[in-house]
Amino acid sequence: MSKMRFFALQELANRRPIDVEAPSNKLSDYYGIHVFNRQKMQEYLPKEALRAIDDAIETGTPIDRGMADLIANGMKSWAKTLNVTHYTHWFQPLTDSTAEKHDGFIELADNGREAIERFSGKLLIQQEPDASSFPNGGIRNTFEARGYTAWDVSSPAFVVDATLCIPTIFISYTGEALDYKTPLLKALAAVDKAATEVCQLFDKNITRVYANLGWEQEYFLVDGALFNARPDLCLTGRTLMGHSSAKDQQLDDHYFGSIPPRVTAFMKELDLECHKLGIPVKTRHNEVAPNQFELAPIFEDVNLANDHNQLVMDLMKRIAQKHHFHVLLHEKPFKGVNGSGKHNNWSLCTNTGINLFAPGKTPKGNMLFITFIVNVLMMVYKNQDLLRASIVSAGNSHRLGANEAPPAILSIFLGRHLSHMLDVLGAEDSANEEKKALKLGIGRIPEILLDNTDRNRTSPFAFTGNRFEFRAVGSSANCAGAMIAINAAMAHQLNAFKAQVDALIANGTGRDEAIFQVLKELINASKNIRFEGDGYSEEWKQEAARRGLTNINHVPEALMKYNDPQSREVLLGEGIFNENELNSRIEVELEKFTKKIQIESRVLGDLAINHIVPTAVTYQNRLLENLRGLKEIFTPEEYEVMSADRKDLVKEISRRVTAIKVLVKEMTEARKTANHLGTQEEKAFSYDQHVSPYLEKIRDHIDHLEMEVDDEIWPLPKYRELLFAK
Repeated sequence: MSKMRFFALQELANRRPIDVEAPSNKLSDYYGIHVFNRQKMQEYLPKEALRAIDDAIETGTPIDRGMADLIANGMKSWAKTLNVTHYTHWFQPLTDSTAEKHDGFIELADNGREAIERFSGKLLIQQEPDASSFPNGGIRNTFEARGYTAWDVSSPAFVVDATLCIPTIFISYTGEALDYKTPLLKALAAVDKAATEVCQLFDKNITRVYANLGWEQEYFLVDGALFNARPDLCLTGRTLMGHSSAKDQQLDDHYFGSIPPRVTAFMKELDLECHKLGIPVKTRHNEVAPNQFELAPIFEDVNLANDHNQLVMDLMKRIAQKHHFHVLLHEKPFKGVNGSGKHNNWSLCTNTGINLFAPGKTPKGNMLFITFIVNVLMMVYKNQDLLRASIVSAGNSHRLGANEAPPAILSIFLGRHLSHMLDVLGAEDSANEEKKALKLGIGRIPEILLDNTDRNRTSPFAFTGNRFEFRAVGSSANCAGAMIAINAAMAHQLNAFKAQVDALIANGTGRDEAIFQVLKELINASKNIRFEGDGYSEEWKQEAARRGLTNINHVPEALMKYNDPQSREVLLGEGIFNENELNSRIEVELEKFTKKIQIESRVLGDLAINHIVPTAVTYQNRLLENLRGLKEIFTPEEYEVMSADRKDLVKEISRRVTAIKVLVKEMTEARKTANHLGTQEEKAFSYDQHVSPYLEKIRDHIDHLEMEVDDEIWPLPKYRELLFAK
């Protein structure tokens, strides 16, 4: 194994950047060429088919079979220009990746002897992939294999590797959701309806509200040879052992630094392929940790942005291999340096072009802005446990609370000027709108916020001028998890706000006064969720507890909050899930957590016993041989002086080897006990409480041995190699 490490380092020394050429110097020449977008539809579809797609997107009007045949034929004709041979329904099951089953366009003619190419509307709209082997949380039995994928008209088809990919939802035979997209679309519809009704209190011209998302994808790159020499990275996505490098990120010299040439070539090809697929990636840079980077696009509709992020993660993995890299999307692949997140920048915009989280140009526009800001505050305050449940995972649990990742305590950063304005509004007793406007300086909000909305790197949910940044989302996560929770909770809160306002109006209160009264109540009720300080400090933990904010650090406990009354009121009340679907989600997430800890435990046990212990014993035998040689040469008095350090090292190695063996055995027994428990909840809690702690205990002994054993025989690439080898 140690030879593999040095072969990998030798292979790495000969790496060179791969040349990447764009098809044109003009981005517009190839942007979206692999997407069946509006331009392609106008070219390949008759007007009535295009109108049917528009009606389906805007009003949910079903597309009939005849029209579907026209659309499918046009889509196939376009795809054939790109030498496409197969099609697939591309969907997002409850795993850490997307899924696809490729079918050829080939069919046999009526005579059964000639091959023809055909793609019908029926095949476009619906397929029946095997649903038995995907996570389902008990919705399906293994022998009940049938599931359906159904075309998501709002997300355009695209081509990857000579395959036409059609974004779809994935449901069971009984119609229950088995994916991320189905509940996401429901949450987006719910927030559209609720936000539109609130907007119409201010402007009757607003008839639609769209949720937008801008994700920031952080990731690590590791050379492929070094990656293959680390079984823990290969099997779990993170290093289960490894002593920190003498130099890591202390100097902050990697952040925004010059991008290494091999990485630049990878990024160039990634940008190129993203642009061909109509993914508007814009920003790329070095992140804080060594060999850590970030990619970010322009904002898009949440559903499309989420599809694009899933596609990007797949592209990254495949393109990285061409450049002899491996992408690490785990939230904490390396201990002691920054983990990787996927900040979700979320906003709501109207069909009239208003960003509801951006200050307006008039007092009336700014009251609309304040209305939505205050409702976000109340939404997060009431649903902090739901939002946390939407982002927790085995990987993210290692990241949250350190090295620029937000803490597990949910809070909102607004900036002191906006926060002060809300305090004034909450304390104001006057019922006169004009006096309020004058006192608040509502007309001056854009100027006030222009230079005074700073960022708080420790805030999980930060207002950044025209959007909210949910920083707690993990780098490997499907954005839909967080977006379902946020948009569903926002819809629920806006519905409650509208009901309060309507009730006051029905009792004779004027509309404007009713809005002010409810806003004042919400400002004061949600005040505890606002925090401008250091989210990492011990003082904040104590203060948060006094405020009644929850601080849940254990994944199973956090996941069970999906079943709390407030979460159920949101998810079931807004029609995002039914009872079976909600229970299945909890089961799936608990099982996913359990299996990831189980895999890490098995991998660490194997590496510890079969790689680390034999290496340590080999080195110990060398020391013993050396001690025997010293004894033969020197006098007893000289030997005692000269051998003392080696004797201590032999004892130290023996102590740690023995401890590792004992701990691995205990961990194995704890795993067996957990495996025999009845429910998924019991297993998850047992793995969290009784198996997971052994990972750190065993690692501590191995990391010490790494610093004591001869580097020449240490079997695994070290942190200094994984993080700094270019």
